[in-house]
Amino acid sequence: MNAEILIPITLFVCIAYAIRVVVDARVRQRIIGANSSQELVRSLLESEELRRKHESLRRGIVLVALAIGFALLDLGGGFDVFTPMSAAILLGATGLGNLAYYLFARRAG
Repeated sequence: MNAEILIPITLFVCIAYAIRVVVDARVRQRIIGANSSQELVRSLLESEELRRKHESLRRGIVLVALAIGFALLDLGGGFDVFTPMSAAILLGATGLGNLAYYLFARRAG
């Protein structure tokens, strides 16, 4: 992939992530600063911690599924040319990873 394409995409993703972090921090600050009850603040922090754990778990499962998809592509004759079948395998692996996460989260929760 050309650096002329990759650098602007990476910059956009970093800016979007930085905005998300700042907005989340401001919302938490306002909730805590509004003299909310201790129970509300505690439940907010606990739910955020659980959300982070689930988000990491989901990313991990999806990335493992994508790695399996790439391995299947490599075993099937290489990844020299991107074809519709290659896209189908990678999209299917992503979908299976999301389904696996859903089943795991449902069983755990």
